This record gives sequence, structure tokens and C-alpha cells, in this order.
Amino acid sequence: MKIIRSLEDDFLPLQESVVTIGNFDGIHLGHREIFRKVVSTACQCHLPSVVFTFVPHPMEVLAPARAPQLINTYQEKEILIQASCVEVLICAPFTAQMARFPASFFLEKILLAKLGMKKLIVGYDYTFGKNREGDTTYLLEQSAKLGFDVEVLKPISHGDQIFSSTVIRKLIAEGKVGQVIPLLGRNFSIKGKVKKGFKRGKKLGFPTANLILDKKILPCPGVYAAKVRLARNIYDGVINIGYNPTFFQSELSFEVHILDFDLDIYGKNLRVYFVERLRDEKLFPTEQALVEAIHRDVQKAKTILRDQKVIEYRDYLDCGPCGSKGRNRDKND
Repeated sequence: MKIIRSLEDDFLPLQESVVTIGNFDGIHLGHREIFRKVVSTACQCHLPSVVFTFVPHPMEVLAPARAPQLINTYQEKEILIQASCVEVLICAPFTAQMARFPASFFLEKILLAKLGMKKLIVGYDYTFGKNREGDTTYLLEQSAKLGFDVEVLKPISHGDQIFSSTVIRKLIAEGKVGQVIPLLGRNFSIKGKVKKGFKRGKKLGFPTANLILDKKILPCPGVYAAKVRLARNIYDGVINIGYNPTFFQSELSFEVHILDFDLDIYGKNLRVYFVERLRDEKLFPTEQALVEAIHRDVQKAKTILRDQKVIEYRDYLDCGPCGSKGRNRDKND
């Protein structure tokens, strides 16, 4: 997959292409259906498939206080889009100046002039341009005048629930990590580097890895059953997110206890795949009461995780006849 980070890149302009546009935070199954449609249409037309997105998220520029906590890091987003067999990803820098572009400028000077767009595939609620004036009605009107095709996809859902990054963020914030899986199509995961902690867990008989995290969005404080990846190895684990009230800690911590594991991993990267919430974080009257609770957490986690497998993007891809394009990277971070 070719990644373009500037609209002045020498790779541009493209002669012709099939395009979709959006922020695509989460790369949930609704987004994956859009990408699948773009890739299959591009394959049928013998044209390159293009995903156009912005970095940073527009809200981080326009209203930082109201900007959403992103489900994916920008690196994760690139990996997931590449895994969808897309040929060209444009990560256009978003600026306050770009926010002032009218829809007509964006359509004519960027999508048509820079990308040679012959067909645009968007979700039913997509808008762009100053004051979000470029909606699907506008696109359909302009397509006849400017000579490109538009396909507006209907809402894509899981049962009665429409796939939505907003819904997924809410579920994560509430700790409902199991309910996220059918919407994301994979376990919600977080990557972090192991740092030195207070070593309380080791003293209690449950050594933990304290992580410096790569993203801001976290499940609410509590204890979770999870799978933990270290390099190419997958382990069972118990996660504690919170303030360790038994020890009156003031700073939020993210601690991973890897089951049946006793290696020095300071400075190593772990990726944690959330499976199920076990309980709230609690204030225990004594350290012994805390130890007994952790024993129960570990036993419950072992039962839950025994037959669980990590669901990653590689596990459910089907990009059709052009599926081999873009599947040349098996990122193991």
C-alpha cells in the first residue's frame, strides 16, 4: 500500500481512481465493508483503490476540548487499512485553512484534480467542506455535472445496532469490552511499554507489568481478563486499571499480570487484547483480602480465557479477487 502524507507528493496526481473519504476511527466492520466495496469496485474497473483521510482528526484542530478519544492510533489505522487490501492511503494534513475550504474546492481541486476520481463510495452520513455543506445530496447533484459516479452505502449494522465509532467508544468507556468485539470485528487492544512500578504486585505474589500506553482511550477502572502478546507469543492475563485504592494511589495505573509467567520484560512492548470485564476496582480492608480477591480474579480469568483466541484483522479478511493486494505485511508490534 502506498501511503501519501502530503497533497504535494510526487505520486500525485492520479490518472483515475475509486475513492472513499472519512476519518475511519476504529476501522470497525462498517468501515471494513466500505473498504471491501471500494477494493472490489476498483478491481472490476481496473483502477487503484484510494482511502482519503485526515491527520490529525479534524476535531483536534477545530475543537480540541471536544475531540474524541481515538480508538486506534494513527499507526494502527494505517495497518488496518492496508490489511483491507487498499492500494493507496492518503493521510492529508488537516489544518484550520483546510477547514475553510468550501465543498466545491475540495471536490474539484483535490478529489478530481489530484486523485482523478471516477467513482466515490461513501457512507450514508458523510459530510465534508466548510460548515459540512458537502453532504450526499450535494455529491449526487455534482456527479452529473462533473462526470464522476457516487455510491452512497446504506447503514451497516450488527443486529439492531448500526456500526458506529461513537457507540464503540461509549462501550469501551463503560468497560463493556466483550460487546465491542462484534462491532470492531476484533478484540479492542492497547499497546504499551513496560516500565518500573512500585513492585507491590510481586510482594503480593502477583507480579505485574506497568505499561506506558500508546493511546488515551481506556476502559473504565476495574479488573479485566485479557490476552497478552509479547513478540510472537500469546499469554493469558489479568489487567487492573485504576488507582489501587487499597494503597491510596493518586495516579491512574495500567497493570498487567501475565499468568504462569516469570521473565524480566522491562522496556519490552506488550499488546493487551481485552476479553471480558471481571469486576470493579475495590478498596480492601487488608492486603490479605486483596490477595484473596486477586486469586479469585485469576481463577475466573483462566476459565474465561481457556478457549478464547485473539481476534485480529488477519483472522477475518476477505477482499475478493483483489485480496492479495496489500496483504504483504504481517505487522507484529
